[in-house]
Amino acid sequence: MCQKIFIFLFCVLIVLSCKKEQPKPNIILISADDLGWSDIGCYGSEVQTPNLDKLGEGGIRFTRFHNTSKCFPSRACLLTGVYAQQNGYSNTHTNPITNAVTLGEVLRTAGYRTLWSGKHHGLENPFTRGFDRYYGLKDGACNYFNPGDQRPGEGAPARKGKPGNKTQRWWCIDSVMYHPYTPEAKDFYTTDYFTNYALGWLDEYKNENKPFFLYLAFNAPHDPLMAWPEDIAKSKGKYDAGYEKIRNQRYQKQLQIGLIDDSYSLSAPTYDNWEDLADSIQNDEIRKMEVYAAMIDRMDQNIGRLLAKLKETEKDENTLILFVSDNGASAEMVHIEDDYGEIGTMTRWSSLGENWANVGNTPFRFYKNFSYEGGINTPLIAWWPGKITPKTFSEFPGHFIDIMATVVDITGATYPTEFNNQKITPMQGVSLLPVLNGEKTSREKPIFWEWRRGRAVYSDSWKIVKEGLEEPWDLYNIEQDPTETKNLANSNPEKVKEMEQLFEEWKSSQIEKNE
Repeated sequence: MCQKIFIFLFCVLIVLSCKKEQPKPNIILISADDLGWSDIGCYGSEVQTPNLDKLGEGGIRFTRFHNTSKCFPSRACLLTGVYAQQNGYSNTHTNPITNAVTLGEVLRTAGYRTLWSGKHHGLENPFTRGFDRYYGLKDGACNYFNPGDQRPGEGAPARKGKPGNKTQRWWCIDSVMYHPYTPEAKDFYTTDYFTNYALGWLDEYKNENKPFFLYLAFNAPHDPLMAWPEDIAKSKGKYDAGYEKIRNQRYQKQLQIGLIDDSYSLSAPTYDNWEDLADSIQNDEIRKMEVYAAMIDRMDQNIGRLLAKLKETEKDENTLILFVSDNGASAEMVHIEDDYGEIGTMTRWSSLGENWANVGNTPFRFYKNFSYEGGINTPLIAWWPGKITPKTFSEFPGHFIDIMATVVDITGATYPTEFNNQKITPMQGVSLLPVLNGEKTSREKPIFWEWRRGRAVYSDSWKIVKEGLEEPWDLYNIEQDPTETKNLANSNPEKVKEMEQLFEEWKSSQIEKNE
């Protein structure tokens, strides 16, 4: 009898030892810049984004996922898995990342090749913070066609700053930093070249026996509004009817595709009455939206190039792709006294403005820099063939801090307690893996926001939010009123007090490194 048991156990061990270990997935994190919640097709837009729509239809779309409402704090959260108040990025991007580690540094512990192409909006060269390769804009906004100095035979590229004292943007190619960076190639366009480098690396490392992590951080469609003429031409006439028609169409499409339900009432519009605008202003507004749409279109085309490369290198079946935006559509306006030329060209810096931003964030209120949903609610698409059920939606309330926890959960990477002689803040987020696996789960941890004059707390379906440090808190039940149209603060003062206490406790516990 013992001999039979021994033979059986021996056979089981042989089978288990022969079983091939499941390879770790490749991970691609794609971020857009100042993209509104409704600005891509699978979130309601009329802009043609077939590749993002393919990812959305083939995966899961989140409706309550969040950023910080501002570029550099959002990117710092996304990169480190802790709040910007804990890594030195709550007020400025001119500090090194402190008391935190990057996705690249963590994923190296799991044997990943780490790649980053695109915008950083930080002080350090990512090549020194855990990434094997880096190409891109270390700073914030830049000219899409030429982020550097004027080239022979061309007009002066529009840049921020006064005449004779223009802002010089930092650019990095691996360890080499350029200030400014003036590309020689006349076909240079940031969105295209960020993708070019990413595809080049996928070719370079395609035979490597290790998984890769690619962070593709587009600067589109952040201003300046600049696009290729052939992409602008696709939207000719599409926006002639103005803000109201486009916003209503987007809202109806969101309902029709099942992205939202009737609990998402369309918030009151804040755009100008189209008929009251002079013809010249209408023409400029139409042109701005045509260019803005073209920038999103071009980003989607490049995502299509990435998907094709995955298929070509036979990496598509074991790759998780995540797509997000760093804040809502922007109402900020930049005015440069010496730019010139047509909207959309290299020599003219134009901004989208408040009216179209209101459309971009359909059905929510407000915009970038606000802690209301229009400023902080981001599309999140997760696509993972064979792992994520296609055509699904999730109302799980999440935040950029959850990405690190999710990646660690999926890869088995080691998140350190100390790194580079610094104590590391524990991960602040929760893993999204149960949600990606289709499990019913709820969030136990509150979520906090603080940017400039905006503050907010989310906990157990409730949210307090304000714009203005001396202003009273608004209170919303996000499950019943996700577009924040019914302020319940006056009828629920105890709930407001309870949540304000959560905010004060969180605020007092932060390690501020940038004050």
